[in-house]
Amino acid sequence: MNAWRRLRSDPRGVVGAALILAIAGAALVAPLIARGDPIAQDLGIRLQAPSAAHWLGTDGAGRDVWARLIYGARVSLAVGFISQGIAVTLGLTFGLLAGFYGRWVDEIIMRLADVTLAFPTLLLLIAMVAALSPSLVVVFATIGLVGWAGMARLVRGQVLVVRELEFVQAIRALGARDRLIIVRHVLPNVVAPVIIAATLGIAGAIMAEAALSFLGLGVQPPTPSWGSMIADGRDLAQLRHAPWTSVAPGLAIGAAVMAFNLLGDALRDAFDPRSRRTR
Repeated sequence: MNAWRRLRSDPRGVVGAALILAIAGAALVAPLIARGDPIAQDLGIRLQAPSAAHWLGTDGAGRDVWARLIYGARVSLAVGFISQGIAVTLGLTFGLLAGFYGRWVDEIIMRLADVTLAFPTLLLLIAMVAALSPSLVVVFATIGLVGWAGMARLVRGQVLVVRELEFVQAIRALGARDRLIIVRHVLPNVVAPVIIAATLGIAGAIMAEAALSFLGLGVQPPTPSWGSMIADGRDLAQLRHAPWTSVAPGLAIGAAVMAFNLLGDALRDAFDPRSRRTR
């Protein structure tokens, strides 16, 4: 309750949550507010400036930028939440096992994590997606698989502390099974940092998807994606005469990433007020 009270009183948390709700709400009611088909092309109205008919203008193929922006929010949020769901599931499982059992279990899992973290994230994502057939499902899986290592190291560090606490040692002395100790006593004590890391990780996942789509390795046409929208409008002549084709999705990415970062920072301070005093 104290954490919830601190979160509600933090302007960063309020602003971040409001932005996220606005983006998610727009994505949910996209058919009602998109004002058109996001993939319908009309070369007769290509590169039209923003107007009452097309709020954010049209792109080089005559598609409505506003409609594509709203439907693109669905892709970005889906990638963010699903990929982080995969990363949290894998990272939490492996981190709990490594921290609780230690020894050879810890050694194997941490060496796998070190190998994953040794590669630059974007290059590893490009290699994995290029090796497969680029699609939305592949983007979900690759971003989640790349993100598990950092989550596992975070959870392991928390478990190493929790498992040495007196109440955990007392429960083990009473003969409780390892599974019961992990699920009922260790896991609840590592959830808070995982929630914070996952919230910040969603922002990273949105950026990663946009980068992959910009390179043509993410969501494939005609599905609208913020990254592919920026790529479609990156031509220098188009940037000069129709900047809205790239500026609009760029601002959308910036707003979404900022929202999750603000919420993540607020969650960190809410769960651990000492972090605010040490900065």
